[in-house]
Amino acid sequence: MANMKIKAKEKDGIVKVKAKLTHEMMTYAAAQKKGREANFITHVVAKVDEKIIYELSSSQFISKDPILKFKFHGKKGEVLEITWTDMSGKKVAESKKIK
Repeated sequence: MANMKIKAKEKDGIVKVKAKLTHEMMTYAAAQKKGREANFITHVVAKVDEKIIYELSSSQFISKDPILKFKFHGKKGEVLEITWTDMSGKKVAESKKIK
């Protein structure tokens, strides 16, 4: 199963990004009910050519499989890399060429 699905399209110098992060986002309350450890995405970074263009610190209050949307100045052919980290320390990175 893919951990992330990214769409990035440029129009008039603006790149619109839509990314679906696949994660169960187990809150403290839900984890307690299920007898498991809480685990959710805590940090997301998007980069183009090592330049950070989007950064997010999150909490347990984001839904399962969150969808992020953002815009930035860019151009076709550049490579967008998105990396997320969860509470367990798992890190997932995916790249997509901007269309």
